[in-house]
Amino acid sequence: MASVNQSDKAKRSLVINIRIEPNQLNLIDAAASVCGKSRSAFMLDSAYRAAEEALLDWRLFRLNDEQWEAFNQALDLPPEKNEKLHQLLQVKSPWE
Repeated sequence: MASVNQSDKAKRSLVINIRIEPNQLNLIDAAASVCGKSRSAFMLDSAYRAAEEALLDWRLFRLNDEQWEAFNQALDLPPEKNEKLHQLLQVKSPWE
């Protein structure tokens, strides 16, 4: 397994504890070993990548040309009258 250099170790100050099933730990250890990483490095890299993907799922969406055109046409339409929204916007905010 790869060793962690001391300057990288000094930068990390937070600890995360999790409970895990033995079969899950064995699988993670095997994958970390194949990648040449420590268990912690492997888990941190994997969690970080999963977090990025989760956030991108909320920010990035892909459309083909036909879908893109339909999306743009929908954006170009004037907004429909929404009486409930209009009423909501007339109510004073609690902090006002």
